[in-house]
Amino acid sequence: MMRVRRTDRHYIPRVYLLTGLLVCAFLLLGVSLWRLQVAKVSQFESRQQIQSLRRVRLPGIRGKIYDRNGLCLADNRPVYSIALFLEDMRRPGPWSKTIDRAMDVVGQVSQITGLKPVMDRDGIWKHIRLRLPLPLVLWNDIGPQSMARLAELGCDIPGVDIYTQATRIYPYSPYTSHLLGYVGRADIDAMSEEESYSYYLPEMTGRAGLEKLFDPFLRGEAGGKLVQIDVSGYRHNELAHRTPKPGGDLRLTLDMEIQLLAHKALGTHRGAAVVLDPNNGDVLAMLSTPGFDANRFVPYINTADWKALSEDPGKPLLNRAVAGVYPPGSIFKPLVALTAATLNPAAINVVYDSPSVFRIGSRVVHTTGHGEVDMRQAMKFSANVYFFKTALACGPEPIIQQALAAGLGQKTGVEVDFESSGTIPDEKWQKDNRTGWSDGDTCNLAIGQGYVTATPIQMAMLTATIANGGYLYRPRMVQAYRQPGSEDYVLNPNHRIGKMNWSAAALRAVRNGMRDVIMEKDGTGHRAAVEGFEFAGKTGTAEYGLKEEGAKHTWMTAFAPLDNPQYAVAILIEDGDTGGLTVGPCLKVLMEGLYAKMKREGRLQS
Repeated sequence: MMRVRRTDRHYIPRVYLLTGLLVCAFLLLGVSLWRLQVAKVSQFESRQQIQSLRRVRLPGIRGKIYDRNGLCLADNRPVYSIALFLEDMRRPGPWSKTIDRAMDVVGQVSQITGLKPVMDRDGIWKHIRLRLPLPLVLWNDIGPQSMARLAELGCDIPGVDIYTQATRIYPYSPYTSHLLGYVGRADIDAMSEEESYSYYLPEMTGRAGLEKLFDPFLRGEAGGKLVQIDVSGYRHNELAHRTPKPGGDLRLTLDMEIQLLAHKALGTHRGAAVVLDPNNGDVLAMLSTPGFDANRFVPYINTADWKALSEDPGKPLLNRAVAGVYPPGSIFKPLVALTAATLNPAAINVVYDSPSVFRIGSRVVHTTGHGEVDMRQAMKFSANVYFFKTALACGPEPIIQQALAAGLGQKTGVEVDFESSGTIPDEKWQKDNRTGWSDGDTCNLAIGQGYVTATPIQMAMLTATIANGGYLYRPRMVQAYRQPGSEDYVLNPNHRIGKMNWSAAALRAVRNGMRDVIMEKDGTGHRAAVEGFEFAGKTGTAEYGLKEEGAKHTWMTAFAPLDNPQYAVAILIEDGDTGGLTVGPCLKVLMEGLYAKMKREGRLQS
């Protein structure tokens, strides 16, 4: 007998339950997909867009520097560079994988542009470690042909872009290098930014000279842009752009024509020349030789060039005009004469015998003899013994005080960095640094020797004070400045900082003696004379180091024209023969140029 099996009554509900669970799972999946693809699509698109944006900082446009006649001395020019943005082509894992990819890209770009690769793996790794926020420059200052090839054929290369930046140029370097200084690439860590950026295009900051002293004024205001890239690193649209703003401009007191005359005068000599306007303290020329090309520092100087400059025995980086300190020698004598005449007006006419041998205590000094001379004659012949006796008669302290009042032994305050103060020793200084004061020290002081040191700009400043009748001006380098966006300059005022108490008779005697130095055939500076041009000057020869070696620094100071001074000059040449022999011909070259300039501009009194 056949039996029929009964179906388990629990079986059908289990099927229904399983079916229900499957339906619920599909419903849940559907809802989730709907939320992802429909409800929250705008949110995810926004996140994706944020992840594909790069904020790039654009450096400000640096202000320009002009001479007093509007000649541009520090300018900007556009430079086109091919750069690699490493973060945009980052590969998972160690940096070596990204470097591998970067080297492949360098090869691709090289083939397209025809440019020889200059970047290697070490350079890429160094950039990653030190300057990752900056673009890695593969080629700098490329030509239009290479730029066109990359623009046409290189659109499919990820992480590569052409960018334009303004770079600093100095058209008259090395004649202006010590004054203007130079710029270099700014340290990103030192930037105080309110905004954070993915990339910082190289910012230039002042490293020396006026570029450094006025960097906050010259540096422009940074701009920026938003660039969209995809996951492969391809750079697409520029979504936003904020144009960088320019910095302010400077107009200097410098006259580039006179600066070039000073360079011609110094020639290949190692030394310095300073030309001031004695009527207001304007620096018309300031030159130190040898110089250097400031363009080599932009955007940075390579190791080999830096080593060559820093180890050069000629010390081209030293601005001798303000940072070099030297014994002034006989160009200090006019101050001694003026001090004596201030203490005793009759000193103008006092006659001293000036023999070739003079005894100071137990020491015997051998010098050039000139017989009996008064102040004017002693100035013309630079008679050492006359000034020995003059200084011993009035004592060292009045000379020291006059020197300090005239600006020696202290910085002038000119707008140039690394200025030295020089030294005017007194009895306290002598005790602290050497030995006690003696008559020999007074005699050394009288002829600008011993421990007396000064800078060329200080001696030009003293010469200007003698030329203008005793008024002391602070040397001024910046004549005016112009704020960004303005067409008008704001005058930077000059500063009269003192008045010497020299009598008219004393000034007349000293100025006439300085006139004879140049204009008389037997004057020590007659080699500097220019036919038809009457001016005054003083020679100086200062021994330094061991006397047996006979090393000398040579000087000449001058002011011109004699009756209406418009120029005050100091020229120093290291390791010369004498002031008259070595510096005289150099001063002649400068004065011939100044004379021609004055005639051309109608500034000579008839």
